[in-house]
Amino acid sequence: MTLPDVPPETFSRALESLRAVRLRPEISCDEAPAPQRLAPFSVALTADVVLDDDELGSGRFVVLHNPDGHEAWDGSFRVVTFARAGLDPEMAADPLMTEVGWSWLMDCLGAHDLKVTAPSGTVTRVSSESFGAMSDRPSSAEIEIRASWTPDGDALGDHLMAWGDLLCTAAGLPPLPAGVVPLPRR
Repeated sequence: MTLPDVPPETFSRALESLRAVRLRPEISCDEAPAPQRLAPFSVALTADVVLDDDELGSGRFVVLHNPDGHEAWDGSFRVVTFARAGLDPEMAADPLMTEVGWSWLMDCLGAHDLKVTAPSGTVTRVSSESFGAMSDRPSSAEIEIRASWTPDGDALGDHLMAWGDLLCTAAGLPPLPAGVVPLPRR
């Protein structure tokens, strides 16, 4: 398959909308290599949630675009995300934690009034306890939220904002009240 050198206007608009986003100051976000075989056009971002030099969470936000559409996506764009954050081991033991993780994603998308098609994904709880020579390490737990959805249109900035909110929620940061603009950290 030969790919065109110039991205279509819809993909260029999507990139512009992503580049205009200013995430919370606790989130450091960078462009990363994007998957090449999943769609003719793609972009990927990685992010870390850091507070007082402690990494609380991390993730990846990928936009796939096939101008001809894709039957499984039910559209020409697909957003593919990953979010990981530490959990209190007691929270990880809660059998409803995976449902809570999925509700965080749906709530974040809803808070930005986003219409999405074909949302899908998994939520995984991971608990670790060390033994033997590593027994001095404390128990740890994480939540991983892997999700994808088809956005309604090419204005993807709010999708990135919703994903940033998901990262912060999973990392345990309180939501910003409506109308409050976060100030950059020094």
